[in-house]
Amino acid sequence: MLKEKIKSLATSLHEEVVHIRRHLHQNPELSFEEVETGKYIAKKLKAYGIPFEHGMAGNGVVALIEGKNPSKKVIALRGDIDALPIKEANNVPYKSKNEGIMHACGHDVHTSSLLGTAKILHAVREHFEGTIKLIFQPGEEKLPGGASIMIKEGVLENPKPISIFGQHVHPPLEVGKIGIRPGMYMASTDEIYITITGKGGHGAMPHNGIDPILITSHIIVALQQVVSRNANPTVPTVLTLGKINSTGGATNIIPSEVKVEGTFRTMDEEWRKIAHQKMIKIATSMAEGMGGKCDFEVRSGYPFLVNNEELTLRAKKNAQEFLGADKVVDLPIRMTAEDFAYYSQKIPACFYRLGIRNEARGITSNVHTDTFDVDESALELSIGLMAWLAIKELGE
Repeated sequence: MLKEKIKSLATSLHEEVVHIRRHLHQNPELSFEEVETGKYIAKKLKAYGIPFEHGMAGNGVVALIEGKNPSKKVIALRGDIDALPIKEANNVPYKSKNEGIMHACGHDVHTSSLLGTAKILHAVREHFEGTIKLIFQPGEEKLPGGASIMIKEGVLENPKPISIFGQHVHPPLEVGKIGIRPGMYMASTDEIYITITGKGGHGAMPHNGIDPILITSHIIVALQQVVSRNANPTVPTVLTLGKINSTGGATNIIPSEVKVEGTFRTMDEEWRKIAHQKMIKIATSMAEGMGGKCDFEVRSGYPFLVNNEELTLRAKKNAQEFLGADKVVDLPIRMTAEDFAYYSQKIPACFYRLGIRNEARGITSNVHTDTFDVDESALELSIGLMAWLAIKELGE
């Protein structure tokens, strides 16, 4: 029985995949700088006998596993390969060797999982018809997102996949389970950069200057009405301004300039554009009305991520068949963002979550923290399930 064969292969490959994950974790590289990571992936694929191309979007690797009748149907599996500028605080044998860089978002798990999945699929390629495209993608953590670049460079062509799967570690979910959600799942994400200019001076004589700190405070409060008074309550919307800096300044000095940075997220493209213009108008007119000046820049980031209903419901059913119904959890909408969204805007996509939490072992830290880690037993489930989902989607 194919399911049992896949589970057996996943068990036998678990130790190897853990070794791969630890190697990647010890040698993290930042977005679009994954030179050695790309070489390592290529080396593994070559050893597995799987044909590949190396160099898309800089350090990306794309491989093909052909079953019988390769042109019948093509699907894709994606894993991201970049790390974050975080200094690791974990005291583990596989701690990052690259100072200030860490796989704090689980991309080492995603990459090692996709390599393990590749080895399983290659071993059972006589059991399915069609082709599986493996996408090892750089630059997920940094705009414009490696996915957008790979798409521009043709990753969804020659051969053209009709659907794509991706997975992401999920610290709130205990190991042994996965989470899934059909339909709208994750938000778009835009970066906001605001510069408010006034006229500096002595803090005891504010009438001689134009206080950009005061202007900034009014702008920050006013901008929240974009969410509270302009956004349709049925459209999830978040505006967070997370960084404020003034040039110079002291207890008795009014600075000449203040800089603010933040993020805007939503799940409606038309509203997203309208909101950008509303924020710009509010900030610039308010600054002008108070005697100052405001430069408001919106850097558009990833679009919203939508899981194709039919594809995701099939994946949920197939996951329940492989893991058991109690191991497949329904997920809520998230206001976080992922550049996998670019794929979901082009072809039917399914992005699901892999449980990696183990409270008994103290593995509970969230992603993007310096103590993030995973229960590596999740890797056995991960490689088996992804292989199973791919084969079921092709049609056994």
